[in-house]
Amino acid sequence: MMLFELGRVVSTPGALAELEQSGQHPKEFLDRHVAGDWGEVSEEDRVENEVSLLNGYRLLSAYRTKMGERLWILTEADRSQTTILLPEEY
Repeated sequence: MMLFELGRVVSTPGALAELEQSGQHPKEFLDRHVAGDWGEVSEEDRVENEVSLLNGYRLLSAYRTKMGERLWILTEADRSQTTILLPEEY
């Protein structure tokens, strides 16, 4: 179930490299993000995402690949774009 639109989906080279190394597809993480499974975020960020869903603010999810590398997914407030990136690329 999609809770919001992703808009244009883009990824940083670092995130693409980590996904390739882990043998995972971006869709696996995007499906969780758009369904409201925010992954490994703090309780404060989880609550903020729920508020953001209702009020049209930016959404953040954090996941780990099978190799243990952290990935972030950010959807812009206007839902025009979703970016997959590594935390250090923010």
